[in-house]
Amino acid sequence: MSQHTLSVVITVYNEEKNIQPLLEQVYAALSEIDYEVILIEDGSTDATVAEVRKYANDRTKLIIFNRNRGQTTALAAGIDMAKGEYIATMDGDLQNDPSDLPMMLRKAIDEEWDVVAGRRAKRKDGFVLRKIPSKIANWVIRNTTKVYLNDYGCTLRVYKANIAQNMGLYGELHRFIPVLVKEQGAKMTEVDVKHHPRIHGESKYGLSRTFKVMSDLILMLFFQKYFQRPIHLFGGLGLVSFVIGTLISFYLLILKLFGEDIWGRPLMILGFIMILGGIQLITTGIIAEIIVRTYFESQNKKTYTVKDVFQGNIESQKNEG
Repeated sequence: MSQHTLSVVITVYNEEKNIQPLLEQVYAALSEIDYEVILIEDGSTDATVAEVRKYANDRTKLIIFNRNRGQTTALAAGIDMAKGEYIATMDGDLQNDPSDLPMMLRKAIDEEWDVVAGRRAKRKDGFVLRKIPSKIANWVIRNTTKVYLNDYGCTLRVYKANIAQNMGLYGELHRFIPVLVKEQGAKMTEVDVKHHPRIHGESKYGLSRTFKVMSDLILMLFFQKYFQRPIHLFGGLGLVSFVIGTLISFYLLILKLFGEDIWGRPLMILGFIMILGGIQLITTGIIAEIIVRTYFESQNKKTYTVKDVFQGNIESQKNEG
């Protein structure tokens, strides 16, 4: 397959009523760009697949998962299969506007940005269930990771292909893509993009996602500081624990030499716990180092299973625009 200027990766899950207008808007927005569209169908239970087959043109590929895998894995699959020099990501619920893509692509090319991220200037979401949790999460992520982006939740972004395809997405790390690309040393900027209210289907977001973000943030902070050198975390904590336990034990030994009864003292039990805990932490750090080294030296294994791949055809272009 020849290289496209832009690969547009769109995750869809139970979006049957959005497929036709989504594809029509994408095709219209990219009419003057060499592009491909990759839709990842994430185990939908409605007629999403049938709608894509009906309206896809010959530049559209549909990746069908055997079951629901989540947005991060869906994005990873689409990015893996992208052939473009630049890769764009967006949601399939029509809240992102495809007409922003040419502007973002031009900015990335003309100003040599590795990532151009969308910033929803006028969000059309519910204030309590979407805006407040999003503002809280954005503030916490910015101030803990020191990656200063205003809108972490906007999926609409344009990346250089080599940046997107080396993010190492899995689990639910799509929320922290800006952090992942910064770890690669990528140059990133934000632009205001349009945002629309959801018309069809149900939102997959809610207040509970804020708590998931907080727990994932702990993992991300570990990645930032210690992923490649876990011994620096576990070994450091282990050494501190071991030294404290040793000092306690030495203190009790001195007391014992002076004839005091130290058996059963809470301090003695604490000393033993600190020594054993220190040894365990150091051992954990060494094992983690071995695992990390094995990970980097092993082959890159996929975290998803593709059930089917559908390629649009020339005849279906009558549905374009």
